[in-house]
Amino acid sequence: MIMSVQVRRSIKVRALLALFAAALVLLSACSASNQGNATDTKEGAVTGAYQKMSPAEAKAVMEGGGPFIVLDVRSADEFAQGHIPGAVLIPDNELAARAEAELPSKDETILVYCRSGRRSAAAAEMLAGRGYTQVFDFGGIADWPYETVTD
Repeated sequence: MIMSVQVRRSIKVRALLALFAAALVLLSACSASNQGNATDTKEGAVTGAYQKMSPAEAKAVMEGGGPFIVLDVRSADEFAQGHIPGAVLIPDNELAARAEAELPSKDETILVYCRSGRRSAAAAEMLAGRGYTQVFDFGGIADWPYETVTD
């Protein structure tokens, strides 16, 4: 059976449109997952959610002079092997019990990290769920190209 040029062209166009639609779905899913559970407001604040940021963006916040807390949610042993200067250690498995006492201001900027980014994302989500409004997950120390200390 011989197909006309017009029929073949129509099939090609439909296939390209289907591929384009699939690519759009994948791209929109990727960009949505990059936001954690963030919900931006007009002023850029986050309420009931957290935002993801890069190590470079976190470093800029740290150098910006405003009030912030760098929160390390790794274990004490991991912290002792090297951490970001000035970081506060509250291991992820203790965060729920210690957050209210050790992080009393729910509006202060909190920059959360762990080793690879899994625990920091869970910790950031937990803090946001408890009413902390300025929570930023910048992933893991494995991706931190700046200074670390052991003290």
